[in-house]
Amino acid sequence: MSDPLAVIAGLPGVPEAVQEAREAVDRLYRHRILRRRSPEVSAESALRGARASAAIEGVDVPLEPLRMGEVTDPVVQGALRASAELGRLAPTWRSAPRQVLARLHALAAAGLTAEPGRPRTEPTTADPLGLGPAPGPEETAARMSALAGLVTASATAPALVLAAIVHAELAVLRPFGVADGLVARAAERLTLVDLGLDPKSLAVVEVGHAALGDAYAEGLRAYLKGTGEGVGTWVRHCASAVVHGVRETTAICEAMSR
Repeated sequence: MSDPLAVIAGLPGVPEAVQEAREAVDRLYRHRILRRRSPEVSAESALRGARASAAIEGVDVPLEPLRMGEVTDPVVQGALRASAELGRLAPTWRSAPRQVLARLHALAAAGLTAEPGRPRTEPTTADPLGLGPAPGPEETAARMSALAGLVTASATAPALVLAAIVHAELAVLRPFGVADGLVARAAERLTLVDLGLDPKSLAVVEVGHAALGDAYAEGLRAYLKGTGEGVGTWVRHCASAVVHGVRETTAICEAMSR
């Protein structure tokens, strides 16, 4: 198959879901507050995204103590570090995805493992979402190579489709064995930024995933089936997460307007 992403982009319901997400982001970018306070909105989005990503990992903390720097939990701190680095990593994401993922993991897993940033070479029992056993190291390495090839290839499919596949592969393969979910969600947002769907990193996609509740893990389980229906279910879920994330950012913009 010469362009698997194009095939995924054409699955039933995917074009419509991608278009809905695209239109939601476009509407957000027309918000009047962004003409003068875009960096502030991006910073607030990063903070809320990190909080939501940590919550999906099982560490849910209030927003205000987090904003005040009062939260020291290593999962939350890892999510914050990874989120803060996305702007600097975006220019090299498509040319050196392996190095970028290693850097994201080094940031996300500091304090959680003795070797942050290094892919696992042994089986892992990590399964925070109840997806079942992760593939072994050899299969994981092969699929990570294939994923790197998708990222570095010329982008013909919508950004959201590639972002969804990046997210799913990292989440189901668990290539590091620790903090893989944090890396997966950061890499999804990074892809949306780098491929131009959300170049200012405004949409709080992680909040969208959290807001959709059980549908997040259910979407990944559907993806694991490897069928067109299952993969389409996951991509449509990611599109819904973007739409929900845009609503969160719109609320941020409205609060700043007041």
